[in-house]
Amino acid sequence: MKRMIAALLSVLTLCGMMVPAFAADKKSTPNAGVTINVYNWGEYISDGSDGTMDANAEFTKRTGIRVNYTTFDTNESMYSKLSGGGAEYDVIFPSDYMVNKLMKQGMLEKLDFNNIPNFQYIDKQYRNPKYDPDNAYSVPYTWGVVGIFYNKKYVKPEETESWDILWNKKYAGKILMFDNPRDAFGIAQKRLGISYNTTDTNDWEAAAALLKEQKPLVQAYVMDQIFDKMDSGEAWVAPYYAGDAATLVGKNKNIGFTIPTKQGTNFFVDTMCIPKGSKHKAAAEAYINFLCDPKVSAANLSYIGYSTPETAAKKLLPEEVTSNPIYYPPQSILDKSEVFTDLPDSTNTLIDGLWAEVKMGGAGDTTTLIAVLCAFLVLYIGIVIYKKRKRKKEME
Repeated sequence: MKRMIAALLSVLTLCGMMVPAFAADKKSTPNAGVTINVYNWGEYISDGSDGTMDANAEFTKRTGIRVNYTTFDTNESMYSKLSGGGAEYDVIFPSDYMVNKLMKQGMLEKLDFNNIPNFQYIDKQYRNPKYDPDNAYSVPYTWGVVGIFYNKKYVKPEETESWDILWNKKYAGKILMFDNPRDAFGIAQKRLGISYNTTDTNDWEAAAALLKEQKPLVQAYVMDQIFDKMDSGEAWVAPYYAGDAATLVGKNKNIGFTIPTKQGTNFFVDTMCIPKGSKHKAAAEAYINFLCDPKVSAANLSYIGYSTPETAAKKLLPEEVTSNPIYYPPQSILDKSEVFTDLPDSTNTLIDGLWAEVKMGGAGDTTTLIAVLCAFLVLYIGIVIYKKRKRKKEME
């Protein structure tokens, strides 16, 4: 869903200057001594490596509240874990459309903004969004857009200005694709000039047909695995999130990153929410408030690479970051971007079925798979009957 970038040297100085701001103050929090369960995207918070701020450790130092931190790789896997009812979390980090879905299903707690005074630093353009109109359930964490990683040794930069490159037979076997339906379908939809949020069955089937057409060219459907595959040269082209660009671009001089301008792209906001039934709601709100502190946000986002929704935090970031169009794209790109929204259950069911067909290579392969499973079932039943008869004979 999203990995950290290497820390910028200029930010190390900033973090060093910030140490006094993180002084411990256990008396200020009545929840000192409790442990909150935080569920975030994989490697999506500053962890203290490379001399940067360890956000969770600093939070504990400042409040006395411990953090049990685990990760997920897609919004859908996070949703499955929550809806399954087998896990208890206090803070989660869903993306925009997933916030709306969780709200509709009554799976989020309303926030007490008296416990989140640092919400004042969230820019107005990120408040009261369509996915949470009253800003009652979520606080923006980061934002960004989707683009294309490419190997400069084999791919020309101008080819990456369009999503068409992901269907280019010249790169068969060297193309990676998102391993989640909304992002994968979204790319196909932009090629077709269709909205991400259409509810027309024909539109989704057309996008699925395009993804099936692409499948023979795809080396693998991946999420964070793109970093190893692109860095090693095993793959040459891959769509992913702009915030992760510095992981590869900064590490490997042969890797470039482009935000497609011809058809447009996805603009997303990742948020902080509290699941329904949290046992430590006030402590969870203290955690959200901590991450909204401009100095904390600047140090944290400098490391993970995504864009901050706070102008106050942005002013603390190095100029080479804030002036980089990858992390802070010009308005011309943002104007051509589109946000995912939650879709009706009927559309989501349709997407799940079509995505299964895409991953298995088409409806024909689905039929083949069912036939194979039936054959195995018949074989299994035959073995069971054989063993029972054999046991009966032995007893006689």
